[in-house]
Amino acid sequence: MKKNCSTTTNDPQFLLLGDSHAGAIGRAAKETGVPFVGGPMGAGREFTAPFVDWDAEKLTFRSSYADEMYQSFLKELNASSLLDVKLPLLCTFGFALHFYATSENWEIYREADHTLSQSFLESQLFHDLICVMAQGALDFYRSLIEKDINVTAVLPPQKVPETSEPNVFRAAQSVLIAEANRMGLKALDVRQGTVGRDGLQLDDFSQENDPIHGNVAFGQVLLDAFTSQRTTNHVTA
Repeated sequence: MKKNCSTTTNDPQFLLLGDSHAGAIGRAAKETGVPFVGGPMGAGREFTAPFVDWDAEKLTFRSSYADEMYQSFLKELNASSLLDVKLPLLCTFGFALHFYATSENWEIYREADHTLSQSFLESQLFHDLICVMAQGALDFYRSLIEKDINVTAVLPPQKVPETSEPNVFRAAQSVLIAEANRMGLKALDVRQGTVGRDGLQLDDFSQENDPIHGNVAFGQVLLDAFTSQRTTNHVTA
């Protein structure tokens, strides 16, 4: 996996933690000269089930690779824990929606015609199933908010591979947005302007020959939205 991580900077603007979807943000920041620390730390599916442990105020990632990357980011920031980091945190964990939408996950819930009914996709059962699948990420964000860490989650590119189903992708996204709103988690949503009438990612914002990732242009849109959000919040505060 291409890391697309930071290099040491004197004045980083944010800490970027996430799965492979963080790569486009990191590349956009590097191309435009926006200093940051962080980058991808693993594949999306690794950050759905519980993936961190807290020991008092110390955070440890269960994946040795992810924890090695995390510790290197802290070292760049001269911090001993995430609580010491005063930068805003931008994070893609838990929003690899194509993983939840994998067709084989939903076989037992299909109708006689092999489809998934809209009533099921809008049901409390579906909501609860997605929350269980995303439990690790939701618990991670909840813990950060409880510790007053300034964190923003990122919605993924609206790209659905052949192994997944668009209606489940959209429904799962609605569930996670609702849960983010419930816990007070800021979510970076740039669908307006980056998707077509079908709700799917436009080619201009898609990584070529890649079924799930956005490109640098998409990363730049996210970066611009994040900067605008931070500026707005600062003025409001």
